[in-house]
Amino acid sequence: MPKIRGKRYRESLPKIPSGKLRVAEAVKALKALPTTKFDATVDLVMHLGIDAKQADQALRGAVSLPHGIGVSKKVIAFCEGEDVDRAKDAGAIEAGGEDLIKKISDGWMDFDVAITTPAMMRNVSKLGRILGPQGKMPSPKSGTVVNDIPTAVKEYAAGKVEFRTDDGGNVHAPVGKMSFDEAKLAENVEAFISHIKRLKPPTARGVYIRRACLSATMSPSISLDVE
Repeated sequence: MPKIRGKRYRESLPKIPSGKLRVAEAVKALKALPTTKFDATVDLVMHLGIDAKQADQALRGAVSLPHGIGVSKKVIAFCEGEDVDRAKDAGAIEAGGEDLIKKISDGWMDFDVAITTPAMMRNVSKLGRILGPQGKMPSPKSGTVVNDIPTAVKEYAAGKVEFRTDDGGNVHAPVGKMSFDEAKLAENVEAFISHIKRLKPPTARGVYIRRACLSATMSPSISLDVE
């Protein structure tokens, strides 16, 4: 059964330029589309020439974009000693060791990102069955197992972007809001693309970035020229 598109999508479709556009041009075209009543999120999708089923080719990580993504996140930190107060001063809504682990074990999940020190990871691992399915389990690959707790808290609270490739080799990421000015939005897009380029697996063969598209909530996508 064909997917039924909304009115805004249908109104926007004729305004989508054909072919691939450079990032700045794509951002300008996106912001010229019919607006929504809310501040829509701008998303970037990249289809990569990798075999995501191979552990050495699947990508996962996090990156701080130059202008954030217009969203703040609730961050908690598993840590001990002086790091507890430092984490809270940096913006963590909760910080602690065994007390915080117990709180989550008892069912509390009102947070978006969990970070931990390497020293706490052994204790935090017992929460794997709880945090894993929620996508909130700290991991070195995602940049949430760190020694510098205050810096990590500030970055994730400001909207540091986590990403990972799906089984088809696609990576999705929010790169800002439609309210951002064109220059800042374009800089965010360029920064994310550059980051993914730097992560090209040595074993990947052929064209690395096969396709990249930019879209806003409920809008058609615009193809990007990322060569």
